[in-house]
Amino acid sequence: MIEIRVAQRVDMKAVHGLITELAIYEKEPDAVTISVQDLERDGFDLNKFECFLAEHVATSEIVGMALYYPRYSTWKGSTLHLEDLYIQPLFRGMGLGRKLFDEVVKIAVKDNVGRMEWTVLEWNKPAIEFYKTYNATLDPEWYLGTFSNEQLQKFK
Repeated sequence: MIEIRVAQRVDMKAVHGLITELAIYEKEPDAVTISVQDLERDGFDLNKFECFLAEHVATSEIVGMALYYPRYSTWKGSTLHLEDLYIQPLFRGMGLGRKLFDEVVKIAVKDNVGRMEWTVLEWNKPAIEFYKTYNATLDPEWYLGTFSNEQLQKFK
């Protein structure tokens, strides 16, 4: 049996592990630079994000997560950004992604945000098909622009 619950500080080691697994899945195994301590500070001291977890009740193993945070849109006002939704491969196909996603949607509805948003890699067909079951708008016209910390340091 799997329980969906709110993440606690003590869960951040497991969340870090899931983030690392996701990075490997997304073909970026060396991209994770955040630490467990960063997650603890940012999530629980600075309240920069919130997270739902899928926990295997019998083993207390964390097998999935949905990490999200508030944003602001000049067009829509308050928005909610789903940063990562990840389920370990062994536990996929059990409806856990839907349960986690639905919990985040409930927060977006409760907070009456102008938009809920997320990104999905164009090659991640299972994720794309998952979001299509919600009749989500998947906009191919927008590019995701980023600066790494190293790039930002050049502006000093």
